[in-house]
Parts: sequence; structure tokens; C-alpha cells
Amino acid sequence: MCAQPDVKPLWTRAVRLVVGVALLAGWAGAVTATAGPCESPPHRAFDFWIGEWVVSLADGREAGRNRIEREQGGCVLVERWEGAQGGTGVSLNFYDPAAEAWRQVWISPQTQIDVSGGLADGSMVLEGTITYLEDSRTHPFRGTWTPLEDGRVRQFFEEAREPGEWKPWFEGFYRRAAADSGS
Repeated sequence: MCAQPDVKPLWTRAVRLVVGVALLAGWAGAVTATAGPCESPPHRAFDFWIGEWVVSLADGREAGRNRIEREQGGCVLVERWEGAQGGTGVSLNFYDPAAEAWRQVWISPQTQIDVSGGLADGSMVLEGTITYLEDSRTHPFRGTWTPLEDGRVRQFFEEAREPGEWKPWFEGFYRRAAADSGS
């Protein structure tokens, strides 16, 4: 009896070759960006925040720069913050269909923030906690992102160090970096 060639290794190599070519050509990104399970309206509710941004305080001073990108087939928004004073941070933002809510998990060398919620009156409102890493203090925390008519986004954070006493923590106005002549 003749030995049959093992076609499985050939098939595996062919699949790897096609996937490799697709990745090099950018096909995989195009397919996942347009045909993934995260294209429903709730998954796209925070898209107004996507982009390259210059963030300023209410008085016009630059607070930093922020880049928010859709990744993983559109299932997550990844935020990369660089503060004007050198601080950095990263957040993952995603729609959780089981909870029917958006969630943000922020990590920086100083704080961890874990908030969730959704759209309310045209703003994304997320509420949860902030933890200060230096001493593990945790307080109620909420953030509100509001798209403004001029194309900017207002980000307003509040913290409650005493139960029910919300106090401003940060207010920033996002304008697209492409509109910034210094970019």
C-alpha cells in the first residue's frame, strides 16, 4: 500500500500564507472594521470622541493631547493621553452588551478609574470609582463627554469625597488636532 501524503500541513501553510498576505495588504483591518459584531448603534454611541485632540482648560491653557482610536474590529476605543506637564494614561472604552452599558477602565501611574453608563441627553455619562494608587483611596467618580456644536467635545469629571457631594475634578475642551496649526 502506498503512503498517502499528509495534506494537513500543506493546508495549514496555505491558510497561514493567505492570512499573512491579507495582513500585509491591510485586508484584515478593513474586514474587521466594517463587518464585525460591534457595528450596532450602541457600539457606535461614543464614536464622537474618536480622533486626535488638543485638550484645553476653560481658560484656554493647553492641558494635553489625546488620541482615541477604534481597535479590535471596532469593539474598543483606546485612549492614549499625554498631559502638558508630562503625565500619561491609557483607557479602554467598550460597550458591554450583557450590561447594556458603556464602560471605561483608565490606568495611569497615579490613578485607576472604572466607570460605566451610557448616553443621557446627548452626552456620554459614566459613573463608578477613582482609586488613587499612592494610598489606595477610592471615591465615587463620574465623567461626562458632550459633543459641542462647533465640533469640540467637553469632558467634565466630578468626584465625591463626601457621599453625595460632587465636586469638579477636571474640565477639558477637546478640539481636533488637525485644526491646530501647531500640529
